Amino acid sequence: MTSFGYTLMTEQSGPRELLRYAGAAERAGFDFEVMSDHYSPWLVEQGHAPYAWTTLGAVAQATSRVGLMTYVTCPTLRYHPAVVAQKAATLQILADGRFTLGLGSGENLNEHVVGAGWPAIQDRQEMLREAVEIIRALHTGELIDHRGEYFQVDSARIWDLPEEGVEIGLAVAGDRAVEAFAPLGDHLIGVEPDPSLITAWNAVDGARVIGERARAIGQIPICWDPDEEAAVRRAHEQFRWFGGGWEVNADLPTPAGFAGATQFVRPDDVADAIPCGPDLDRAAEAITAYVDAGFTDVAIVQIGDEGQDRFLDEAAGPLLERLRS
Repeated sequence: MTSFGYTLMTEQSGPRELLRYAGAAERAGFDFEVMSDHYSPWLVEQGHAPYAWTTLGAVAQATSRVGLMTYVTCPTLRYHPAVVAQKAATLQILADGRFTLGLGSGENLNEHVVGAGWPAIQDRQEMLREAVEIIRALHTGELIDHRGEYFQVDSARIWDLPEEGVEIGLAVAGDRAVEAFAPLGDHLIGVEPDPSLITAWNAVDGARVIGERARAIGQIPICWDPDEEAAVRRAHEQFRWFGGGWEVNADLPTPAGFAGATQFVRPDDVADAIPCGPDLDRAAEAITAYVDAGFTDVAIVQIGDEGQDRFLDEAAGPLLERLRS
């Protein structure tokens, strides 16, 4: 049975608001909650970027039932993988085993801030592969020394380890990434309802089979509002970056770059790509595309901080009923 999640968008809400939404989403009946991990919003209009890990620690205490997940953290530039291993272990303890560590190869927008440059995609994927190996090693509780192509670890040990361990989801797009990461990850993370991702993952030797031991976790934006024009306007203001695709978005370095890249995106273009307005059946149909593609989990993004409380109070429950029926 498919699980449906709620996205805590750090780009569009402050930490106090995110904490409130987390509790409301659990009460509304969502199965899990994911949180983005950004240093900057994509667009100035979004206006936020609180530190995800501090906020997730608070969310772990403000909720008791929902699964929690980073969607996603890059453990290679802004964070050293040894630091990510420690953060994930501590959060898993605070969450009583509800946390999944979602990892990806990152976006220039967030990673360039430490002045380490922005590697080519093949290098980023190799860095992620090595980072996962380091995190796995540290989560054994052993004393670790590592001399790799990209990272060095000297006499490191994680002292507080959760009994359940920390499962890892890896963001993939394309055959090369699937082949590289399926044997390393516990779960697949994808941003398009593409059934070939599931098929390719399950075909890789050593991969956990999705639907048996592995999850396939997708994400989709909607913009619910009783006023369709207001929904389209908000979606265009806040989410017009979405249409560029991850091949483009991963390389843009600043909100100014995203503003320039999206200056000719029209409100109608956004409305064609994202369900906007009061029609929950249309939203459910778009979300179900992930289910039809074989995804086991789908996280829903409600666009914009404005109207978030009303969405959770009025629309989330009926939307979940439609999806589960």
